[in-house]
Amino acid sequence: MKFSDYMAAWLYGPEGYYASYKAIGKEGDFYTSVSTSKFFGGTIARHFINLIDEGFLPPDTTVCEIGAHHGYFLADMVEFIYTLRPELLKTVKFVIIERFEALREQQRSYFRDSFGDAVDLSHFASLDAMRVPTAFFVANEIFDAFPCELIHQGKAARVEGHEVIFDVEAPRLLETAARYHKERGEIAVGYEAFAASMAAAAERFEFVSFDYGEIAARPDVSLRIYAKHEVFPFFDETIDRGALFGKSDLTYDVTFEHVKDAYEAAGVRFVELKAQATALVNMGILELLEMLRANVEEKLYKQELEKVKMLIMPEFLGERFKMIRFRKGE
Repeated sequence: MKFSDYMAAWLYGPEGYYASYKAIGKEGDFYTSVSTSKFFGGTIARHFINLIDEGFLPPDTTVCEIGAHHGYFLADMVEFIYTLRPELLKTVKFVIIERFEALREQQRSYFRDSFGDAVDLSHFASLDAMRVPTAFFVANEIFDAFPCELIHQGKAARVEGHEVIFDVEAPRLLETAARYHKERGEIAVGYEAFAASMAAAAERFEFVSFDYGEIAARPDVSLRIYAKHEVFPFFDETIDRGALFGKSDLTYDVTFEHVKDAYEAAGVRFVELKAQATALVNMGILELLEMLRANVEEKLYKQELEKVKMLIMPEFLGERFKMIRFRKGE
């Protein structure tokens, strides 16, 4: 089978890694910015409120998270919207795009436990099913979870069992690789269709997404496996890929130039690409911390400050992770 089909089965098949709920954070296989601090979602909530104040989005906008997993990110946004502008909870609609019913129920349960009847959460199986006038789309670590093809020495990969063999002629794939000056490694599959679906889902929107990678493609293979906070290069000869299949996360560095091209081809304007640290500071994470400091004991403030440092310090998540932002309908 093609490598992209193998990766899709690993992550999204009936027994795939994302087909059922997995813990994220200390008890899981990896940390994310969402699992690190509520102020990550809180900062995006502040940015969303600013978009309403600026007049780009109306108060009855749909806030939509894609790839929500447990639902923590969207729930953190709801919590901070309630703190910063509570009247918006009467008008804003909250939506999660989720293909798996088991995860939908997990998300519904978490929202019921967190907010009771105060917040109504809706679901769509895909962006193709969503049609709204205005939206604010958010995602965290989604583009690194798209299936990819692998290329090496002018050939694409196929998989037999769990063995990867580079012997497939794939001229169109190599054309894409040449566009991004990539001679070996990963070429993401599906960015173009995803961007087109989002462009059709709302007449006007802003999309903010965070992921790790760079604007230009890495010149080598970045594909790796995360299992219990250990990282294994995919081609590490000491690992048993069959044993890890569907039981661990499989990911790679994002080529943001590819994401940008996909959205621009769909008629969506690229706004900016910034390091996560710069983006969060610009969106007001430090101002939110000062609000916290003025209203809680110093001990609690320092605890939250240490978590926020993980989000913005260069040696942690601040530089390796990037924020990419798009707009349609200006």
